Amino acid sequence: MISVPVRVISATDGLAQVEASAQSGCGGCTSRSNCGVSGLGKYISAGRKTVAVQCGAKVQAGDELQLQLSEADLLKAGLLAYVIPSVLAVAGAGVATALDWGDSGAALGAGIGMVAGLLLGRISGWLPRIVVEKKL
Repeated sequence: MISVPVRVISATDGLAQVEASAQSGCGGCTSRSNCGVSGLGKYISAGRKTVAVQCGAKVQAGDELQLQLSEADLLKAGLLAYVIPSVLAVAGAGVATALDWGDSGAALGAGIGMVAGLLLGRISGWLPRIVVEKKL
C-alpha cells in the first residue's frame, strides 16, 4: 500500500476536501521526488489545491487522515492513462500508414488513436480505490 498523510479542510455528506500534510509520499527515503512508488504523494502534494475523497467516517476540518492506495490500483491507473492511449496512437498511425495516407494521415491516425484511448479510459468508469483511515 502507498499511503500519504492529509488534513481535512472541510467535510460534507461523506465527501472530504483534503490537502497534503507537510510530508507526503512514502517517506522511506530522501529521493521521493524521483520515486515511482510515491505516486499518491505526487498526486496529493503541497503544491496542489485540495482534493475531494469519499469518506465514510465522521470527520471535521482539521482532522488528520491517512489515504492509502494499492500498488495494483496505481498500476491500473497508469495503464488507463498512459499505456492504452499510447498503444492506440501507434496503432492508429500504423493503420494510416498501411492505407498509404502519408505523413499527415499517420499524424491524424495517431491523434485519433490517442483520443480513442483516452475516451476508453474515461468511459470505463473505473476509479482507483482510495482507503481513508482516520488517525487517532
